[in-house]
Amino acid sequence: MTARSPLRLRCALASWGLVCTAGGTALFALAGRTGWALACGFLALVTAVDLAVVVRHIRQGPHYQPGRDVPPYEPVDEHKRPPT
Repeated sequence: MTARSPLRLRCALASWGLVCTAGGTALFALAGRTGWALACGFLALVTAVDLAVVVRHIRQGPHYQPGRDVPPYEPVDEHKRPPT
């Protein structure tokens, strides 16, 4: 088996995180908690960058990750190696 990354799940979680951190930033800013608003704003920025990377990887298409039909590489057998 080859390892595969669940990019669509990561995209959904990053979207949810962006909504939560943006909401937290707005609510803390309205409540006058500047430090917490800045912390949530920083987390929103990190989440937005992560979301952009995930969307870029999804748009690269299936060539970015091998599918289930791609067999794993066979180990090199030292006895069958051609002489160099």
